[in-house]
Amino acid sequence: MMEGFSGFVTEAFSCCNRQTTISVLAVCIIFVLYLWRYVRTSGSSQKDLPPLVPYTIPFLGSALDFGINPVAFLENAYYKYGPVFSMQMMGKTFTYVVGSDASALFFNSKNEDLNAEEIYGKLVTPVFGKGVAYDVPNNVFMEQKKMFKTGLNIAQFRAHIPMIIEETEKYFERWGDYGKKDLFHAMAELVILTASRCLQGKEIRAVLNEEVAQLYADLDGGFSHEAWLLPAWLPLPSFRRRDAAHKRMKQIFHGAIQKRRESGVRDDDMLQTLIDSTYKDGTHLTDDQIAGMLIGLLMAGQHTSSTSSSWMGFFLAKNQALQKAVVEEQKMVCGTPYQPLSFEVLKDLDLLDRCVKETLRLRPPIMTMMRVVKTEQEVKGYKIPPGHQICVSPPVNQHVKDSWENPDEFDPDRYLNPDITSETKFSYVPFGAGRHRCIGEQFAYVQIKTIWATLLRKYKFDLVGGYFPETNFTTMIHTPKNPIIQYERRKE
Repeated sequence: MMEGFSGFVTEAFSCCNRQTTISVLAVCIIFVLYLWRYVRTSGSSQKDLPPLVPYTIPFLGSALDFGINPVAFLENAYYKYGPVFSMQMMGKTFTYVVGSDASALFFNSKNEDLNAEEIYGKLVTPVFGKGVAYDVPNNVFMEQKKMFKTGLNIAQFRAHIPMIIEETEKYFERWGDYGKKDLFHAMAELVILTASRCLQGKEIRAVLNEEVAQLYADLDGGFSHEAWLLPAWLPLPSFRRRDAAHKRMKQIFHGAIQKRRESGVRDDDMLQTLIDSTYKDGTHLTDDQIAGMLIGLLMAGQHTSSTSSSWMGFFLAKNQALQKAVVEEQKMVCGTPYQPLSFEVLKDLDLLDRCVKETLRLRPPIMTMMRVVKTEQEVKGYKIPPGHQICVSPPVNQHVKDSWENPDEFDPDRYLNPDITSETKFSYVPFGAGRHRCIGEQFAYVQIKTIWATLLRKYKFDLVGGYFPETNFTTMIHTPKNPIIQYERRKE
């Protein structure tokens, strides 16, 4: 079924024959245009600009050093230059704000000052489609987010938990009593199955077969560095697969929407929420917008939950004492034999909750959040001019020693400190913050906790030969390399 995400970036430059020539020419043209822009603007300087990380190659700037290990690169820059610094990369200036104080500018800003659409529109529109998310004015996008929020509430979370348990138990039946498996591959599939079952309605879950799983994989191939840097019309293989998958997924979703309308059945799910929703002017979403929003909902949540679920498994496998403590907590809360999991039970699994939080701190799935500066901004005594791309890096904010004690350690108990929330307001941002905070955060917690509470009832997990996965920095979502885990069915 669905393959992991890491294989799609390298495929982007695998065109052959005539298509290779077209792609190379297009890239060369873009290079020349960016170089012209660089030469035209590189002579300007201001004393109050943020310090610039040195580089030697025009246009590329710091791209090579950054690409090797972006987290280490940004941390080194932070400790050398302070909480605000700039870097040149691919002909553009990126200004990073690091730490709670400096990052407040980013998260408290208005869209007319720091614009998100100009950054993300070209990346997500080919995947989600026209008329949704960053392809619409910000005020319309905010209305669409409110529609989603209507369908993400505690009453629905209560109903979701039995569905997630059923999908998890059914999926892991194939694992047997012991063995070694690719945990990330499993989580990538399971998260799509559970999210579609809970959020998108039985009509869509019913069509999730191998074809649809591959379509999601091809769509996800559109979230690559190439898609961010290069025009969407280039005839790269991953771009063509993305576009074909988008067209086919829209057809499938349109069929599901039409089936719901014709059935007259009103299920309490996101599909029905979007069918019923209206904008402030009273107009309904079109079927194409509903399909695009459902694709966006599933793709956005899939990244966070599949990546974080995988990393959490490896942290628990590495620390056997902690894994045992998480199991003992569940026995204490649920009794033996275990009582069924419920929303209230999940709330009482405090150590499990803190393990999710600490996983998201050490391995947040998103490397960088970005905005285009539209009006001059001031922060920490520096001025950031229009045109800069202002950035916050969750893995850096959540790891710097100025904000976190023993930042390298996986320590769920650090959240027992009642003051940590206020102390790390903008230093803990796996789901963003402010007006752009992820609306699926609470569902992600319910989903990840339910999956792992179910799995830990059945299996004991270990590292294979003591190997803890390195981080794959070649993709925009930081996944584990070689994510093979060892497991055996619990006897107690």
